[in-house]
Amino acid sequence: MMNLSAIYHRPESEYAYLYTASEMRVRIRTALNDIAKIVVVYGDPYDFSNGVWQKEADIEMMRGLATETHQYWEAKLQAPHNRLNYGFNITGLDGEELFFGDQGFEPLIDETAGSDGLMGSNAYFKMPYFQEIDRFKAPEWVKETIWYQIFPERFANGDPSNDNEGTLPWDPEAHPTREAFYGGDLRGVIDHLDHLVDLGINGIYFNPIFEAPTNHKYDTRNYLEIDPHFGTKADFKELVDKAHARGIKVMLDAVFNHIGDESPEWLDVLENGENSKYADWFHIHSWPITTTPKSEYDDNSNYETFAFTRHMPKLNTANPEVQDYLLDISTYWIREFGIDAWRIDVANEVDHHFWKRFYKAVTAIDPDFYILGEIWTSAQSWLNGDEFNGVMNYAFTGSIIDYFANRKISADKLVSNLNAQLMLNRDQTNQMMYNLLDSHDAPRVLSLANGDKDIVKQMYAFMFLQQGTPDIYYGSEYAVTGGNDPDNRKPMEWRPEKQDHDMYAFMKALIQLRKDQLAVLVDGDLAWQIEGDVVSLTRCLSGKRLTAVFNASEVAYEMLTVGSQVIFANHFNDGNLEPKGFVVILESEVI
Repeated sequence: MMNLSAIYHRPESEYAYLYTASEMRVRIRTALNDIAKIVVVYGDPYDFSNGVWQKEADIEMMRGLATETHQYWEAKLQAPHNRLNYGFNITGLDGEELFFGDQGFEPLIDETAGSDGLMGSNAYFKMPYFQEIDRFKAPEWVKETIWYQIFPERFANGDPSNDNEGTLPWDPEAHPTREAFYGGDLRGVIDHLDHLVDLGINGIYFNPIFEAPTNHKYDTRNYLEIDPHFGTKADFKELVDKAHARGIKVMLDAVFNHIGDESPEWLDVLENGENSKYADWFHIHSWPITTTPKSEYDDNSNYETFAFTRHMPKLNTANPEVQDYLLDISTYWIREFGIDAWRIDVANEVDHHFWKRFYKAVTAIDPDFYILGEIWTSAQSWLNGDEFNGVMNYAFTGSIIDYFANRKISADKLVSNLNAQLMLNRDQTNQMMYNLLDSHDAPRVLSLANGDKDIVKQMYAFMFLQQGTPDIYYGSEYAVTGGNDPDNRKPMEWRPEKQDHDMYAFMKALIQLRKDQLAVLVDGDLAWQIEGDVVSLTRCLSGKRLTAVFNASEVAYEMLTVGSQVIFANHFNDGNLEPKGFVVILESEVI
């Protein structure tokens, strides 16, 4: 008997969506190892002849990705008149056959009894019309982008004249305090753009650069000004123009969930209380405003904040005045400076209504604008095509680190976790996900790997071969270490004698590999193979097959590569893949 309770499909979702204007992709989920075959029955809902529905030729679904508990099946459909009825003929391993449609399960009709074997039209799922305006559209350039995250205060000090009072000497070996300043600025980034070009970077993600009292700038004082210790608007315009001239896109950090307690709006509330014209810009529970510090970042306040930090009062984004204020800021930096993307801080704590307005406002100026949300968990509600293009893929990050570095999960669990995340989204959404291993909010990946650079190379290679757009946190190309915030924000290492040039060469070659094999990595069909702690992934597209094998076991793994081309590897020699090694192989599919 089939496990009917495990079978799931939802129309007009990640289970049934337009991939292009004319191609619809369909998924269905079943229990693992429970189904022999699934056939999609489909056709135009209005195409009848002599009272009989004229369906298209049935399509057998491809067995796709699987998790620990479920199997996913996929098919690609076309519709001459841009509308479809569709359902599923499901065959169990025991030969049992059922039809699954909008009204649930029904036995198949015997076609020899004068019927075409189709249920009534109301039984079918529907794609009522291929609405191009509703299709999730992904900026094509993001697929090609290798991001480099810069924490501006720690990248390079290009203009000491704008340093804060008490700025410390540049020391990459220091363990920064939360309050320390080292003088990093926009001029320092401009001075090192050619470093990024040489590495192969074509996208920069900047942590906040707007006026704020702290080194991290997440407590904004003025969204319309560059922090004076970072430089001027002229500096930023020069940076954007020079980056664009080098083929590098620019993404800024938008902190719209909250504002800093030194902002004019909040200061007005503190001065005028409930009579302030900004009183409704915040979530204030009683008057007067009070706060009782419990510790450095933990306060009891009678107003809502980011976490429990009194210095970051939460904005009321349901207020139309606040919405207009933030939308003016959002569009200003696009219109005046030509930025290419916004990364949205604490994105899931702001209402959907605002993000829909935000999406319309920024894409009205630049239809290819990239909107990236900081969401650490499942994010389907924000990824329907009218809010964000992608999110920071921390779910992928956690699984990769837990397997390769922490050794907390099995290879089967790794693949199950990754597949589960992929199946939460449309294919074009997965191409927009921002894949990373570390950031300003997480420990440095080399520290997580306890200083083992071979494991770090495994993880980077594994990540760069995934579908989404990959990121390198500043300094990782030189094997910079660091624990949790603020230790993960050390000054960049620019001394040649202290830089890890082997890691730099590895990262540069890996970036080039990604660019060379972009089409098959982004659009190829994915399959996995697991042998103990040896994990293989294969992507196939248009007769090309790319296979990558990762050995996380403690013994060498023998493999045959006859007739294939080894295009990238670490610790692979004469068919032996050593522990902590990997190999990437390119071959033509057997037709």
